[in-house]
Amino acid sequence: MHIRTLGQGMQVSAIGLGCMGMSQGYGPNPGTHEDMVSVIRAAVEAGVTFLDTAEVYGPYVNEELVGEAIGPVRDQVQLATKFGWDIQDGKSVGLNSRP
Repeated sequence: MHIRTLGQGMQVSAIGLGCMGMSQGYGPNPGTHEDMVSVIRAAVEAGVTFLDTAEVYGPYVNEELVGEAIGPVRDQVQLATKFGWDIQDGKSVGLNSRP
């Protein structure tokens, strides 16, 4: 796997894995929770070290899925995320970047 350097030295795989579609966004889920954990773990085993998720995917469901999947290999991967969503009653209702 080719490696890229981001910013001031963070190294990641040239191919990343966007995880949004594993919990929402593109129609019906492509598989079970266990299937998606297996996909993420297989990607890491294949050398993918750059994963993307966000609190709004679900909401929170995708981050929980990715967290479970990478638990045993957390020190081997880098996570990208988006933040600043105003999530109320399980739905994104706008933006809110306050801590």
